Amino acid sequence: MSVQSTACVALGLSLLATSLASCAGPGTGVTGNDTGGIIPYASVSPELARDLAIEHCARYNKEARATGVDAQYGGYYSFSCRFDAKRAY
Repeated sequence: MSVQSTACVALGLSLLATSLASCAGPGTGVTGNDTGGIIPYASVSPELARDLAIEHCARYNKEARATGVDAQYGGYYSFSCRFDAKRAY
């Protein structure tokens, strides 16, 4: 196999790996941004979900507020990140 053929094969494999990785979905842990997020229900306890939400929102200097629980396999804990009304910004 020539060097050019090997390079093409390597490029093709890396593109395939990148496209498959983008199909993986949210995975375990928090998926979100500065407005809130979701945490897979089956992967954590309610207490840990609360702690993860608090930690996530603290990155944006906001408080976490639970907005919903879909209590089944495949469901999510959802939360929003809000500014603390008592705090001066």
